[in-house]
Amino acid sequence: MRMEALVLERKGVLAIREIDIKEELGPLDVRIAIHTVGVCGSDVHFYQHGAIGPFVVKEPMVLGHEASGVIVEVGAGVTNLSKGDRVCMEPGIPDPNSVETRLGMYNLDPKVRFWAAPPVHGVLRPTVVHPAAFTFKLPDQISFAEGAMVEPLAVGIQAVNKAQIKPGDVAVVLGAGPIGMVTALAALAGGCSRVVMSDGNDEKLQLAATLGSITPVHRKRESLSDVVSKLTGGVGADLLFEASGSAQAFETIFDSVRPGGRVVLIGMPGTPVPMSVEAAMVKEISIVTIFRYAHVYPRALNLMESGRINVKPLITDVYKFSDSIAAFEFATKKNPSSVKIQIEM
Repeated sequence: MRMEALVLERKGVLAIREIDIKEELGPLDVRIAIHTVGVCGSDVHFYQHGAIGPFVVKEPMVLGHEASGVIVEVGAGVTNLSKGDRVCMEPGIPDPNSVETRLGMYNLDPKVRFWAAPPVHGVLRPTVVHPAAFTFKLPDQISFAEGAMVEPLAVGIQAVNKAQIKPGDVAVVLGAGPIGMVTALAALAGGCSRVVMSDGNDEKLQLAATLGSITPVHRKRESLSDVVSKLTGGVGADLLFEASGSAQAFETIFDSVRPGGRVVLIGMPGTPVPMSVEAAMVKEISIVTIFRYAHVYPRALNLMESGRINVKPLITDVYKFSDSIAAFEFATKKNPSSVKIQIEM
């Protein structure tokens, strides 16, 4: 099927043009007319660098994986979804027979087919065929824009699940980008009494301060460990979420964490990091990691439907599909006030 799409031709070159995409509707699939797509940091990285680790763009690829839309066709065996349903979609399709999937950790399946991860096309195009099992109906009060935010929110919820929050915990989040923001929201919804967010961007920190019990700390002007010490009576934070992906963040990553605390690594550094194992050992700090998410989309939608999590303030810039190249150019400039960019089809 030929359709107009936003195509990454090669590193640094985007085009809105027709492309042939072969997708057949299986008995357990649905066809979705795409409405809204978020611009993820990985999309921008592929655009700027042509690769992320082992994922290399070797031929033209459609970008986009944070999406919502409307079902326009259902497979013969689909019973839980109907034509006309407003939905969001989990972008990774794992191998049901893999060891990782059978262990319940399908996000770790090395053979997962993930939208806009070469060689799999993304969803900045009119329609997509997707398994009904990874397609989720949006509650009536959740907009398409919010539905496209479920994918990044799922990362934050995965991190919070790994953190094993206890009611009243104090958490630190390093990084006020989209993932840091949704992680802070998920931590508060999960039972944290307060989140301390560290970043070097005043505009994003000001936004974070409006989202709930979040204390902003400008990392260049304030001492994070001093702020946390004052808030916790010198004990330290129960949890720390590293959401910046910055190698520099690891130099002092354990300073603000209490003895027996937990550090959750979310951002993936592009280079080796300077982390002191000794500093973690003398406090018996647990270090856990996440990679994408598994089994969290229904939880994310429940939290949004109940009002416990509001992602609307994070949507700062909206472009039409016809201006999607401009949207990516804007994303590369790192506008200080911009958090999440979305494209409406």
